Amino acid sequence: MKKFDIASLDGQLLVTFLTVLEESSVSKASMRLGVAQSTVSHALARLRNFFDDPLFVRSGQAMLPTERANSLRIPVQNALDALQRLTFERSFEPENEDLFFIVAANDMQRDLIFPKLLRDLRRDGVSAAFEFIPSGHPTSGMMRESRCHLALTPFPPDATDIVLKPILNGQMMCFFDGSVRKAPVTWEDYCQADHVTVRFPDGGTSLRALTGVDKSEIREARISVPNFNSIPAFIKGSDNLATEMNLMKLNALSELEMAPLPRPSDTMTIYMTWHQRSTNDPAHAWLREKISTIADEVMESVATS
Repeated sequence: MKKFDIASLDGQLLVTFLTVLEESSVSKASMRLGVAQSTVSHALARLRNFFDDPLFVRSGQAMLPTERANSLRIPVQNALDALQRLTFERSFEPENEDLFFIVAANDMQRDLIFPKLLRDLRRDGVSAAFEFIPSGHPTSGMMRESRCHLALTPFPPDATDIVLKPILNGQMMCFFDGSVRKAPVTWEDYCQADHVTVRFPDGGTSLRALTGVDKSEIREARISVPNFNSIPAFIKGSDNLATEMNLMKLNALSELEMAPLPRPSDTMTIYMTWHQRSTNDPAHAWLREKISTIADEVMESVATS
């Protein structure tokens, strides 16, 4: 059995390993890390020598991981997390920090959580800057590449290095102008109605959140808008319908009537998601706790309304 020299490993080698594993490409890994391809190749050579395994084999344009490489993903990530924790042995006082977060969230999740969060922070003397970007259907790459620090979404990426926490849940409901029409009673009436939906930049619509029913019977939406706050303008004064989460009655769709669908659908869950590397960061953990607390308050308000 080969004797391993632990001192020959360092954090940058481990980061390089995970990046090649995620990208399946030396060139893409080098671009993401901001180093030359030769630097990545040299790091791989050192890793192969250390683990006595090829780790990655070329298949066409891709670098496919060996079984040994796949088995190392979680231990290597855990080792990096342990190294990162060494830098967190300090007191964290948010009022003395220069905080900045990029959050991917559609307008429903954003407006339910963050206006109150920012009011609370100002009250507590905490200065934090936020950049909000549309989440649509977020990818793991958004968080791996730090294009956002966390996302609030019903469509979390399916990746082993992305952490999920459910924070909100509810049912898909019909929204309409009660002065013009009544809620559809039958599934056929619902399917044949004129629908308004949100279309995201990736091409999907908000109706993809409707699961547990046969959506093929639903008439194609006559009107698509870029965000949830645009829906009421196209519902009021018309017999159009929108099918959205009941939580929207608290903000974007508060002026509209709401009723259950003629057929019950699956419960919809909103997840808070982030990359593993942020799990132990005190500022990010603090922000996630703040978000979770406000989300709990939102769910309590729905339960008592």
